[in-house]
Amino acid sequence: MKRFLSLLLVFALAVDSFAAAANASGRRPNILLVMADDMGWTDLGRFGSEIATPNLDRLAKRGLTFTDFHVSVSCSPTRSMLLSGNDNHIVGLGNMGELLTEHQKGRPGYEGYLNDRVVSLAETLLAGGYHTYMAGKWHLGHKKGNLPFDRGFERTFSLLVGGASHWGDRLGLLPSDDPAEYSKNGAYLEELPENFYSSRSYADFLMESIRSNQGDGKPFLAYLAFTAPHDPVHVPEPWLSKYRGKYDQGYGLLKKQRWEAAKKLGIVPQDAELAAVHPLLKEWSELSDDERAMEARGMEVYAGMLEAMDYHYGRVIDFLKDIGEYENTIVIFLSDNGPNPWYSDEYPGAADPSFKDQFDNRLENIGHPRSNYAYGIGFGSASAGPLNKFKMTVGEGGIRSPFLIAGPGVKGGRQIDAFAYVTDVMPTILELASVSQLPKFKGSTMEPMRGRSLVGLLDGSSKAVYGPEEFVGGEMGGGKWMRQGDLKAVIVPKPYGTGEWSLHDVAKDPGEAKDLSADMPERLNQLMAAWNDYAKEVGIVPAE
Repeated sequence: MKRFLSLLLVFALAVDSFAAAANASGRRPNILLVMADDMGWTDLGRFGSEIATPNLDRLAKRGLTFTDFHVSVSCSPTRSMLLSGNDNHIVGLGNMGELLTEHQKGRPGYEGYLNDRVVSLAETLLAGGYHTYMAGKWHLGHKKGNLPFDRGFERTFSLLVGGASHWGDRLGLLPSDDPAEYSKNGAYLEELPENFYSSRSYADFLMESIRSNQGDGKPFLAYLAFTAPHDPVHVPEPWLSKYRGKYDQGYGLLKKQRWEAAKKLGIVPQDAELAAVHPLLKEWSELSDDERAMEARGMEVYAGMLEAMDYHYGRVIDFLKDIGEYENTIVIFLSDNGPNPWYSDEYPGAADPSFKDQFDNRLENIGHPRSNYAYGIGFGSASAGPLNKFKMTVGEGGIRSPFLIAGPGVKGGRQIDAFAYVTDVMPTILELASVSQLPKFKGSTMEPMRGRSLVGLLDGSSKAVYGPEEFVGGEMGGGKWMRQGDLKAVIVPKPYGTGEWSLHDVAKDPGEAKDLSADMPERLNQLMAAWNDYAKEVGIVPAE
């Protein structure tokens, strides 16, 4: 009760900002914000996938498809920007909490959780008269005071760490997170329901939460943060068996098929080159029969997970239709980063027998409880389709995400090829909800949002929100990137890159196949200087 009473002090700051708009336009819209976990850029049918995602494809057809939307290289940095409208180095996730070095620990912006320099999306909308619900992956702090319930969500059911089994056994991805931590409405959970399956259970909780206040006249923010299709690859029937045999020809062929489909759909240029095969990746023919069987089975289950996620998202949409809220709901979908290149034993400490031996990773058990399998660099690269590289890198395959939006205020049926960034989501939602950012919260001055509202793109009144001369950049784990218009300067550290700057026109060459550094040295120097300015502005701390 005290937590919500304290919000009354800031509520008055928001009331005037939305009251007039609400009276002029009638009901303010609900917001359904849906995030996938470690999903590749071409994993949806709308982006060229063979995986069945009919519900999300309908969202794309009804609304807008963004083809040049960007996020961070990994989970928590992206989530921190999504829910703050600010840079991850300002809000506490300059590095993932699990990867903080001794040189970074204790430094501002490297707290490892969503810090108190910013007011969250949920806190802002709650103060502005919205109900706020969250189900799924949080990964922005696991101690009291940093839980989603503490950051503005009224009802929560959340995985607090970076990943875990999708079944109810709470098995973690790595020893430090085993057993995995969950919370419900601010209380830690000692166990999960016996019939728990992540995508189904999170969708169920979100629908229960919406129903709990149905009819009271308030709009809602419903944040559905699926943990699918993040490894370990787990899914029940009928999806577990659906894709058997589909990927027996290997990841090289799948990547080419996705590339061709993306060109046919017009989400990359017809003359876009396919990204180079990574040196660490073996040719499919070089693998043994057993290795090929395991790789293909991992992708089969991954595909089933993704289709199951789409199905449970569709259940939420059907529920909104049943209760009469669908037409008044803005639906947003994105992924937190690109596909994961790691195998399950590549996580810190995961190869230790004391941890690894609890799992049953025989071929016939992949996808079932107590398996712990990730599909790895081969099919991870294929999930990115024509893009270069994958999660944990600043190649386009790591930081370009599908972004779909539909609902009130959105002029649908269009493809948007303009650049947009994850920091733009919160200011966009606030404008659509007629709620202003809170300059002060709980007696402290808040950092202003760095992101920009995309409303001009949504309603068709603008063609871009970033001008051709403006700079936008990012960093994580030593990976650096800076955009100006269609040009991107980038460093991908070893082992996935060279560790040297390169320059690419990512509108014409999303696979980053051609380095323009030698042809345009002055532009590269300009972008490198802009990145240095950005690093000073947001307070980037090197790993050592």
